[in-house]
Amino acid sequence: MIKIVEVGPRDGLQNEKTILSTDDKFEFISLLAKSGLQTIEVTSFVKAEAIPQMTDAANLFKKVNEKLGKTQINFPCLVPNVKGYEAAKNLGVKEIALFAATSDSFTKKNVNATVAETFEKMKEVASLALQDKVRMRGYISTAFGCPYEGKMDVKKLLQVTESFFELGVYEVSVGDTIGVATPNQVREYIKELKKNFPVDKLAMHFHDTRGMALINIHVSLEEGIKTFDSSAGGLGGCPYAKGATGNVATEDVWYLLQSLGLETGINISKLAAASKFILEKVNKKTESKFLTAYFNTGKV
Repeated sequence: MIKIVEVGPRDGLQNEKTILSTDDKFEFISLLAKSGLQTIEVTSFVKAEAIPQMTDAANLFKKVNEKLGKTQINFPCLVPNVKGYEAAKNLGVKEIALFAATSDSFTKKNVNATVAETFEKMKEVASLALQDKVRMRGYISTAFGCPYEGKMDVKKLLQVTESFFELGVYEVSVGDTIGVATPNQVREYIKELKKNFPVDKLAMHFHDTRGMALINIHVSLEEGIKTFDSSAGGLGGCPYAKGATGNVATEDVWYLLQSLGLETGINISKLAAASKFILEKVNKKTESKFLTAYFNTGKV
């Protein structure tokens, strides 16, 4: 079974200019939950002025927890600091996401701190989460390339990955934030990661900016990766990386995996319904090739 971490409600929507209502976001998450996805990232507990789309984080998670909390689905949330963690914890969040990058230039633009300073700030959050038995997942941005520094050295990726595991995360998601990774680079970097960390504690997070996400996922599968982040309908992008278009579409990942005989537990028609709903709300056409064909023909 291949695990898909659906990041649409958080990573997919965070850069959208159209501020959606809490009810619409909840409906999107509810539709995703019906598709068979077992992990759906809900929101970010960040400052409203930083990412306006996430202003309703508390109200949204509260509604999700009340209506869907008894399911077996995981509903992680991103937290940037202790204040965000405490708000999330008080609402019953059982899993948090922590963010860093391999590039100091990127983190300075993002959170006005170096990579090392970012981890210093996360230590207190991680300590509280371990104490409270809240699960933690680490995200690494700019693993393969940075909009300010260019191609990133794999040694930096190894250092940041180690720092995350030292914090106590159960898994690290390796992100191609601006969609510049190539298959040979992906294979090389995963091989280096596997020399230092268990492959079952690694996940990949690809953006499809240059149309390479699916082949990079295929390479990752060959190297033993079994967890992938994706966004319904291909929504998303990084607010701190100009030109970083959407995450790879969950529908395209599903089609690749099922063509290889790999199970995901996803009902594609229900997933497509969720994507159709949210795409209409943000008034966008999907970047997903599979979803476009499915909408046009009604056939898999």
